Order: sequence, then C-alpha cells, then structure tokens
Amino acid sequence: MTTTAHNLPNVAGRLKDATGIALVSLLLGVPMIGLKTVDAGGALAIATRWPWLLAFVATMFVGRLVLQFVLDHVSLNKAKRARTRPEVGATRPWLKWIGYAVVGFALVLPIAFSGNRYVVDTATTVLIYVMLGWGLNVVVGLAGLLDLGYVAFYAVGAYTYGLLSTHFGWGFWETLPVAGALAASFGIILGWPTLRLRGDYLAIVTLGFGEIIRLILVNWTDFSNGPNGIGSIPRPTFFGLPFKPDSDDGATFASFFHLDYSPDHRVMFLYYLILVLALLTNLFVSRLRKLPVGLAWEAVREDEVACKALGMNVTNIKLSAFAIGAMLGGFAGVFFAARQGFISPESFVFSESATILAIVVLGGMGSQLGVVIASVLLVLLPELGRDFSEYRMLMFGAAMILIMVWRPGGLIAHREPTYRLSKQGARA
Repeated sequence: MTTTAHNLPNVAGRLKDATGIALVSLLLGVPMIGLKTVDAGGALAIATRWPWLLAFVATMFVGRLVLQFVLDHVSLNKAKRARTRPEVGATRPWLKWIGYAVVGFALVLPIAFSGNRYVVDTATTVLIYVMLGWGLNVVVGLAGLLDLGYVAFYAVGAYTYGLLSTHFGWGFWETLPVAGALAASFGIILGWPTLRLRGDYLAIVTLGFGEIIRLILVNWTDFSNGPNGIGSIPRPTFFGLPFKPDSDDGATFASFFHLDYSPDHRVMFLYYLILVLALLTNLFVSRLRKLPVGLAWEAVREDEVACKALGMNVTNIKLSAFAIGAMLGGFAGVFFAARQGFISPESFVFSESATILAIVVLGGMGSQLGVVIASVLLVLLPELGRDFSEYRMLMFGAAMILIMVWRPGGLIAHREPTYRLSKQGARA
C-alpha cells in the first residue's frame, strides 16, 4: 500500500504515542534514575533524584515526537520517489563499478598500509566474515532458510584442519577440500530430517545443531582436547616455502626471494590468501545463481507451494543450498585455524552465528555487495569503539538499530534479477 499524507498519523495520534513512551520511561526510570543508594554514616540510605527523572521523561517524550515526525516524512518521501521510480528491471550499473572499486582497494590495501599490521589484520578478519556471509547468503538470502547454527560448519572446517594437521601432518591445501566435503556432509545430515520444517521451527533446530557441535567439542576431550583447544596448528606456506627466519632446515620465503626476514610477510600472505578464497567464493556463488539450481533456490524462497505444484523436488533443492553453504563455511574455518594457530570451542559460540546472520540481513538478503559492506561495518564498529570500552556494545547496538530503521530491507535491499525476459520472450 502506498503511503500518502492522508494515512500518516495525525497530531493526536503522535501525542498519544509519545505519552505512552513517556509512561514507559517513567516506570523504567524510577528505579534506575529517580532512586539512588547512598552511604549515610555507615548505613545504606536511598536518595531521590526527581529532577533528573523529570528531565529524562521529558527528553523521551520530545524525542519520540521528533523521531515519529522524521520517520513519517521519510515514508512520505519514499512514496513520492516510488511513484516516479523507473520500472522494475532497470539496471543500476554503478553497483558493479562500486564492486570493482572495492576489489581494487582490497588488492592495494596491504601495500598502502605495509607498516601497519593492525590494519591488515583487521582487513583479514573482515574478509573472513565476508566469506562466511557469502556462504550463509546461499542458505538465507537465496534459498530463504533461516539458519541460526551456521557457526557449526565453521567449527567443522577449523577442527578438521586442526586435527589432520597436528595428528597426521596434513597441509593446508590438502585439508581444504576434505574440510569442505566434511562440512557439506554435516549440512546434509542437518538438513535431511529438518528441512520439512519452516520458519521459526527450522531456526530452533539449526540453533540446537550449532550448540550440539559446540558441546561435543567441549566435552569429547579425547577427540578435540576439550576446552583446552588445539594448539601448534601449522600455518600455510607459499608453495612449500615457510614464513620463518632462515635456518638449515631448508629454503624459506625470505631466503628464496633474497629478502630480509619480516613477520609482515606472513601477515600479507594470509591477507591475500583469504582475499583469493573470498573472490573465488563470490565467483562460485555468482555462477551458481545462473544455473538451474540457483534459479530453483530463488523460486523456493519466493513460493515453496508453487514449486511443489510444478513437480520440483523441494527437499533436494534445500539440501543443495545447505550443503553448499556449509562447504563454504568449512573453507572459512580451515583458514581461521591456519591463521590463528590455535582453536577452541570458545571461538564458535552462538554469538558468531548471530553476527554472520546479521551481516546477511543487514547487507540485504541475496546481495553479494551488501554482505561486503555489512561485514566492514560489523567488524569496524566494535574496533572503533575500543576507546569507549564501557559503552562499546551500547554504541554497536544503537548503530545497528539506526541502520535497520534507515534501511529496513538491508543496505542494498534491491538487487538485479538473475535473468530478464526480452521483448521477444527469450531469456537474456
């Protein structure tokens, strides 16, 4: 329904809404602001701060009026723009150029900040979340399945590399496909009995699956070393050349290229490694979206009942989305273990799943570029708030609320259709 000036709240409605907010503020503010415990000669006494409480309630009342006024006019402006917006299907080529600019910036970032390891490490963390976000985007954004236990596949990939490398001497590149296949298998194991569920029920089951994996890692000490985790995980090498000081054990990266040894070489190599893995992930998912399986994911997301009526095997379509999304999460887990050199169950708690899901939703469901922008925001906002340690999470939550109020459909809510029909009816 189009929003017009006639169906916006009137003055009486706004005053009623603001009054309700003020009453709630009064109830919450009495114990938190109006009353304060003080030391009165060795005894505990209660002092009142009614002027502070009155100022707080008045601020909430006026703030609600201003916020409602702003939101109403934003809705009205959106409605006006919608009436003059070009037809659906109009391309937005500037998004593609933004994507190219982001890739170009990512390529030169370690060179531009070669003396600042903190920036490169933070950028590496951003790329890990970008890769995880693209993997979960297959499940949530394309197939429309709410997964709250995605961190389980991340953990499977990390522990696969940690165990195979420390017990059997496997390298990074040997373990990468094995970990991806194992994570995909876990995705199928989760999906097969549960994908008949929908919505909140599916979310609860996936949440339980993620907690089961974490509890297994905590309690099965003979297998995973329990809460102590796995240490001394070997780092990936550059075609067999390790990043370590020169020694008699063999050639190193520095000695092979006749360079002075620097720990920054390994940091930059890890950055470019995750950048290549992320770009391959993007290319892989983008190509899948144009294949029949990708079109089937989007069809099931839009109308599952219609897909069943057309004879599509909805269960297998959902399973393929779960398996591919889990595989990409497993790849990211392998890199995480190789980068850290140590893993423990504490790295794979529910908050990680919530963060990855927030990246997908905040960026825009199904949007590849939106995942990148949301990953940058969700990683950098806590980092920028380190100087305000007491209010760090408060600032983070406030920023999330403001972004979702401003862009409720995500930062890039509209994405280009995978295919368009030409005037002759052919697929273009």
